[in-house]
Amino acid sequence: MSRVLITGADGFIGSHLAEEIVREGKKTVRAFVYYNSFNSWGWLDTLPKEILKEIEVFAGDIRDPNGVREAAEGADEIYHLAALIAIPFSYNSPDSYVDTNIKGTLNVLQAARDSEASRILVTSTSEVYGTAQYVPIDENHPYQGQSPYSATKIGADRLAESFNKSYGMPITIVRPFNTYGPRQSARAVIPTIITQLLSGRKEIQLGSLTPTRDFNYVKDTVKGFMDIAKSDKTLGEEINIASQQEISIGQLADELIRQINPNARVVCDEKRLRPEKSEVERLLGSNEKIKRLTDWRPRFTLEQGLAETIEFFRNNLERYKVGIYNL
Repeated sequence: MSRVLITGADGFIGSHLAEEIVREGKKTVRAFVYYNSFNSWGWLDTLPKEILKEIEVFAGDIRDPNGVREAAEGADEIYHLAALIAIPFSYNSPDSYVDTNIKGTLNVLQAARDSEASRILVTSTSEVYGTAQYVPIDENHPYQGQSPYSATKIGADRLAESFNKSYGMPITIVRPFNTYGPRQSARAVIPTIITQLLSGRKEIQLGSLTPTRDFNYVKDTVKGFMDIAKSDKTLGEEINIASQQEISIGQLADELIRQINPNARVVCDEKRLRPEKSEVERLLGSNEKIKRLTDWRPRFTLEQGLAETIEFFRNNLERYKVGIYNL
């Protein structure tokens, strides 16, 4: 069995990826989680016991090259998902995004080079494209650093590209569009809307309603990572994971209101608005490349994914601080 290291395994997508790789039963998983004095393993703590017992947990800090190198020792495959991802918080604390997203990625790349891993998947984001200059957005679309977050992810991607070209390392840059689903942080728009609705609020506070997004259910995103890792055709490539469908934030809110509480309405909360030139107005990704290079196809419609997501939040609402704006 090959050995897999997943950084950011305590987070939203990372915990789902760790779970699915264990369920597949072909690889052993080492989960790199963020060290804390509570000994919390994030969302890994919520996994079924029979899954969690198959995962080796390594607590560390992605900013520390020594711990990352130790975690990567003996890894055949590395999935690098650890990152700071909240856009509003990146306005407040850009230094931490440089340290985590750029320096952290450098640490992973150096460790992967030392361990001679046979596959390295570096997680990007559709935010590197900024507002669409054309649609659907393919992998040749220009990059636009419209927030400190997106700028650091552009830097991390280019570091990964340089290690592939300079050292011949087997790296793939995986670029998911907007992933949603169970376990997502309430700083993201779908959990923000759902948690407010489930708490009984009649006025749902949001920022701008006009931007469009390309939403992918988390199980489809995870399947994209796994299928990319299985294909030799993806080596050295940058690959979108996208549904190739878009919906505005306003339309999305209307659909969730319809499903949960038709009496609710949306009101604008000024503090949730991004600076005008920083707002990404349109994201609609092309999935032609991933479909050409792998067997991946989206399996969930937005309606199906939202239904599963609502059910999760209905059963886990106490985990979320609904009354505050989550950066």
